[in-house]
Amino acid sequence: MNINKHLILLFSVLFFLFAVSVSSGCFRKNESDVKSVVRNELDQLKNLDSETTQKYIPYTELFPDATENTDLTDEINKTFSLFFRKFNYKISDVIVGTANHSATVSVKLTTIDSKVLARDFKAELLRTQITESAQAQKGNIKDSSRSLEAHYLILNHLLNTNDYDTAETDCNIQLVNTGNDKKEKWKIQRTNSLEDDLVGGLIADLADPDILSPEDTLTVYLDTLQKLDLKEMTSYLGVVNIMNTSDTAKNSIASALAEQIHKNFNYVIKSSSENGYNATVTTEITTFDSDSILADYQEKLDKYLASADAVIDGSQKRYEKSFEILLNSINDNTVTTVNDVDFVLLNDGVSWKLQDEGNTLGNAIFGTLTDSPLETSDSEDENISADTDKQTDDNTSTESSSN
Repeated sequence: MNINKHLILLFSVLFFLFAVSVSSGCFRKNESDVKSVVRNELDQLKNLDSETTQKYIPYTELFPDATENTDLTDEINKTFSLFFRKFNYKISDVIVGTANHSATVSVKLTTIDSKVLARDFKAELLRTQITESAQAQKGNIKDSSRSLEAHYLILNHLLNTNDYDTAETDCNIQLVNTGNDKKEKWKIQRTNSLEDDLVGGLIADLADPDILSPEDTLTVYLDTLQKLDLKEMTSYLGVVNIMNTSDTAKNSIASALAEQIHKNFNYVIKSSSENGYNATVTTEITTFDSDSILADYQEKLDKYLASADAVIDGSQKRYEKSFEILLNSINDNTVTTVNDVDFVLLNDGVSWKLQDEGNTLGNAIFGTLTDSPLETSDSEDENISADTDKQTDDNTSTESSSN
């Protein structure tokens, strides 16, 4: 009797151990299957497979604010290939649900440092928009920077010209078993969170309205301004009134002023403050001294107008002479001025933007030269001409009376 009891107990223990062994084997097999699915998908990303990339990160998702969509082009595929060239991963844990219906895989992803890339992209996009705005104001209508293709061209350029460091992201990949009891079929669940994790947080960083601070934003404006050509610069800064002359004269003065900016313009950001969606950035601006230019111009003009040559030259020549004096005063200027300027920026939920950018920058750089001194000179010339004509008439009347 005791022997039978012992045998029953022994068989029970053996059966339990066998069941545990089978269960453990199945569990390990499930873990292995889950890990295999994740490895296969991530390896394809690592090997720059375009189809897999688009399955998890559709190319339209990266730039939802682009105004014009485009088809998936070779350039876009190349951009993703450039981004994932440093992609790597390490699976740290696999958890399969008790019902064998779901699983979670913990992975450490290595990608390009998305925060630095996003900051560079936003700066380059703003530079492009400023340049196109300047070109549009001078008649060259172009707004390509808002298209999806242009966004990817900028990203492609940055990835081609810069060697970005890598960053690590902890990611949990969720899987569901879409098979049955006889045959399991594990499938990765695509989520917005997974999309962003696979690109190292780039989607969230690009959507961050503060990725460029007010100071960074103003720096882009000022640096871009220095690189504009003379037509773009004078158009963008809204100083057309300065060029109140013929086209030839306008180009000469514009060129001289642009040269003064290129030679003398500099800036130092001193402080900034934010109040909700508004920010004020106090900046020390060094630029040519417009007061000195105007003083030199007025002194030489007065001297000329008081001479006999001014009377002999006539109205048109006096006007041309006044232009020549102004141009020389600009070209010969070596005096600079330093002033603190408060630039106001507004965050519209997308990024920080400089308010009334053209006029604000124009006033800061051109100072009192935002109005044309030639208008005054022209009026003075007309007055001198009228006085001269009156004097001539008086002399004629006197001579007639004498006769």
